[in-house]
Amino acid sequence: MLEALADVDRRVVGTKQLLRAISEGKIAHAFVAQDADLLLTKRVVDRCFEMRIPCTQVESMEKLGRACGIDVKAAAAGLLA
Repeated sequence: MLEALADVDRRVVGTKQLLRAISEGKIAHAFVAQDADLLLTKRVVDRCFEMRIPCTQVESMEKLGRACGIDVKAAAAGLLA
């Protein structure tokens, strides 16, 4: 499933952008890094629960960033519906 995040046209990277896209009903699946700040990821997880969007935890911010094809770590990302 993480492989799909490599597609630039189908992904949203970053907590703020992801929360906005979730609220707009644009996300099919969300991912959060286990080693990210809990205050950031809890907001994403809670919002996904409210909107009934699957949310998967990824081992690390580094792994999530790499899956997104970016050179920096990522706390959260999502696949567009």
